Amino acid sequence: MADVSAEREGLMDGMPRDDRGYWQPEGLKLPNPVFDWPPNPLKIVKWLYNYLFPWNMIYMLIAVLTVVYLQPEMSKMTTFSADWIAYIFVRNQILLIVVVSAWHLWLWSRKSQGFQYKYTPDWLAKGKKQFLFGNQLYDNIFWSCVSGGIIWTAYEVVTLWAYANEYIPYLDPARHPVYFVLMLCGIQLWRLFHFYWVHRLLHWPPLYKAGHYLHHRNINIGPWSGLSMHPIEHILYFSGVLIHWIIPSHPIHAVFNGQHAALTPAQGHAGFEAIVVNGKSMLRGASYFHQLHHRYFECNYGEMDIPFDVWFGTSHNGSAEDHEAMRAKRFASHKVSTSAA
Repeated sequence: MADVSAEREGLMDGMPRDDRGYWQPEGLKLPNPVFDWPPNPLKIVKWLYNYLFPWNMIYMLIAVLTVVYLQPEMSKMTTFSADWIAYIFVRNQILLIVVVSAWHLWLWSRKSQGFQYKYTPDWLAKGKKQFLFGNQLYDNIFWSCVSGGIIWTAYEVVTLWAYANEYIPYLDPARHPVYFVLMLCGIQLWRLFHFYWVHRLLHWPPLYKAGHYLHHRNINIGPWSGLSMHPIEHILYFSGVLIHWIIPSHPIHAVFNGQHAALTPAQGHAGFEAIVVNGKSMLRGASYFHQLHHRYFECNYGEMDIPFDVWFGTSHNGSAEDHEAMRAKRFASHKVSTSAA
């Protein structure tokens, strides 16, 4: 208990926290200014810069390097064979472990910045029966690597096989360089569109009980929580890659789509809003918008880059008023369920 108390002293970090130690940052991310009217060009340019740098550019670079240097020859992928399929599976697993572990080791294992910019006052759970092995971290790694790694690779393998056999439309970047670049830059927006609707579907009670409940066992989320999902959810989640079966694209686009879906949840569930380097907030971490979804479940199904939640009335803006309204809603729901029982 003494160690826990000593760690909790890190909550006295000058950050805006409630009486339970939950950090509540000011200035929740606003909707994408592209949807504002009248348009504001300066805000749009700023949004585009933040959209691309640094993370999206890093993930795009990883995808390009993967296809150029770590991809089997297209001629080899015309038939399904264990050697190239196993190679892609191992490559994906290594990439997943390296990227997610980097977030986890810095923020959660080494606790390099303590509670600074940390949303919750707790670390990952141990000795809890709801998690495999009684350990939240081990549970999250299992579902991410086993279910997530297999289903991600399966979508990628079938898509590459379809490219190799010319079953799906292929885009030649030499002939259409502008289209190639625009599509590469737009994949994250497609993923946000796809994620919102899949996520709303997963909160349909039958699907929630069948699969999505597993992801929501993680209320206090860490990097390995992001891809910790039931196989049913992984099948729906990674299905965004099927867009490349319909519209002309290049294997780099499909690989980027899959990698983005597999790797970015580590950042989105990092549990810290910012990464501190040399005592300064240097890099964006997890979105508070999605953090609130894991806290309350029934809000913020997407992200503000495509503000579906604002349009459909499910947005929680992080204000004291919205916190109070959400607590009142949950209390009323609890009273109804209790009286019905």
